[in-house]
Amino acid sequence: MIIGVSVPYDETVLDPGALRDFAQGAEALGFDYLAMADHILVVDMSLRGTASASGKHGYREPLVTLANIAAYTAAIGLATAVMVLTQRQTALVAKQAAEVDVLSGGRLRLGVGVGWSEVEFEQLGQDFHNRGQRIEEQVEVLRALWTQESVTFHGRWHDISEAGINPLPVQRPIPIWMGGNAEPVLRRAGRMADGWLPEGRPDSSLREQIATVRSYGRNIPFEGRLGLRSEDPDEWAATAKAWEALGAAGIMVTTSSAGCRSVDDHLALLRRFRAVAIP
Repeated sequence: MIIGVSVPYDETVLDPGALRDFAQGAEALGFDYLAMADHILVVDMSLRGTASASGKHGYREPLVTLANIAAYTAAIGLATAVMVLTQRQTALVAKQAAEVDVLSGGRLRLGVGVGWSEVEFEQLGQDFHNRGQRIEEQVEVLRALWTQESVTFHGRWHDISEAGINPLPVQRPIPIWMGGNAEPVLRRAGRMADGWLPEGRPDSSLREQIATVRSYGRNIPFEGRLGLRSEDPDEWAATAKAWEALGAAGIMVTTSSAGCRSVDDHLALLRRFRAVAIP
C-alpha cells in the first residue's frame, strides 16, 4: 500500500525550519507522499456561531508550501488533501500547480474538494450553492491548460480563447483526486476523478460508497485516512488492514491532534506507526 503523511496543521511546523525537518524526516522514514490540508480563511467560531475552520489551527497555503518542500526533498510525493478548488480562480490554480510539478520533477497530486463552510465562501466572494457544478468545469479547464499550449474553452464560468500556461507541468495532466463522501461527490469522482479520498472509517457504509463510485464504470483507486490520536498500536495495525481489505490503494496518516509538542514527537509517532502497522 501507498502510505502518505499529512503535514501537521498545528504550531509545531509553522516555523520554516520545523517544516523542513518534518518533511525531510518523513521522507527518510520511507513515506510515499506529504499532503497539505487547506483553508484560506479561518474563523473565530465562537463569534460567528457557524461552522468553519478554527482560528486555533495554522493552515499554510498548500501550493506555496509544497513548492517550498520540493526544494529540500528529493523523491517524496507532494499532494493536496484536499484543496477547496471552488474558492479559487481556475487558471491561477493551473499555473501554480504546474509550477509545483515542474519544481518537484513531476511529484504533485492535486486533491480537490467542493468545500463545506458556507461562511468561508461568503467571505471570499464565491457562490457556495453552485460549487458542485463549478468544480466539474474547473477540472475540465485544468486538464486542458495542463496538456495544451493554447486552449480555447467557452463554458458557463470560464471563457478562454487561444491562451495557455508556460511552462506546462511535467505530468500532462497532473492527477486530480476528489475528496468527500456526499452522494454527488461519489458520482462526480466515479465519472471524472483519477482517484477518490473518502472520509470516515473502513466499515460497511464505506463499502457501499465504494460500490457507488465504481458503478460509473471506472475502477479508480481510493485511499483511506488514519489518525494516530489513539496510542494503541494494535488499533493502528487493525485499521490499516481494514483499509487494505476494502481494496484501498493506500492510506494517509495524520499526527495532528495527537498530543505532539515538537517535530521530534511527530516523527517518533510516525516511526512507531511504521514499525507496528506496515508489513
